[in-house]
Amino acid sequence: MSDFTTYKFIADDNEDRIDVFLSNVYKDASRTYIQKLIKEGNITVNGKICSKSSYKLKEDDEIDLNVPDPLPLEILPEDIPLDIIYEDDDFLIVNKPKGMVVHPACGHLDGTLVNALLFHCKDALSGINGILRPGIVHRIDKDTSGSLIICKNDFAHRNIADQLKIHSIKRVYWGIINGRLKESEGKVDIYIDRDKNDRKKMGVCDSLHGKKSITHYKVLKEFDGYSLVEFTLETGRTHQIRVSMAYLNHPILGDTVYGSPKNKFGVEGQVLHAKTIGFMHPTKNEYVEFDAPLNPEFARLLKILDK
Repeated sequence: MSDFTTYKFIADDNEDRIDVFLSNVYKDASRTYIQKLIKEGNITVNGKICSKSSYKLKEDDEIDLNVPDPLPLEILPEDIPLDIIYEDDDFLIVNKPKGMVVHPACGHLDGTLVNALLFHCKDALSGINGILRPGIVHRIDKDTSGSLIICKNDFAHRNIADQLKIHSIKRVYWGIINGRLKESEGKVDIYIDRDKNDRKKMGVCDSLHGKKSITHYKVLKEFDGYSLVEFTLETGRTHQIRVSMAYLNHPILGDTVYGSPKNKFGVEGQVLHAKTIGFMHPTKNEYVEFDAPLNPEFARLLKILDK
């Protein structure tokens, strides 16, 4: 029998259906999954099992959401080549290729960066994030390439995670956007939250429902209908740069989620690259900075646009 983690919520005065309410307040589950938990008797309202997804909540109803703990998964090492920019006893900096998933998930247990790291590092990876994410202190999207910090021990992991938490790590991205921005430099200051209609997307919202997202941008070069832009992150939200550029009506080239499904270059997936990362070394206590060379597709597109 599975173990459960219980999450407690108090209903507001909106009189939502229970499946709608829980899918909004519990961000790690879709509405379909919430409905499955209701069918299995894993949700109670005021101490009584709720059997209907359509149950209309009343203000101050007490809800217990019992989520089965995930079963342990065996993640196998794989001899996948890694582009390692730097490595010492505390961490390594990897230039992740476009198209590679960072860590395994149900239904996608191989071919990930973690599979490659397990082969390269053996047992020398931090264990704070568990069996699925050894060494992973932060991540970038599958189709975003570039620099990632991989921690080899728990001390380094905690130290760098603390730096991420206070937004002291320098993170600079390059991207190609559609069109030309009105200003050559600027800041996108918005609030971001999970899209209520599509959980794979993030969306701009008000300050009551979202998290602060600040992205600084600088146009590096303009082309015919496109621009090369440098982005510096002040915060670190999911899809932050992609949502910010879509908000300005200049989505990242190739971004089919927030932009057009097609482009004349045949690019699939956003042309976005985590170029520079800088932070305090966890044990040497000195600032270090690393630069990840552009992926081949990005470099090729720049040559095409230059012509």
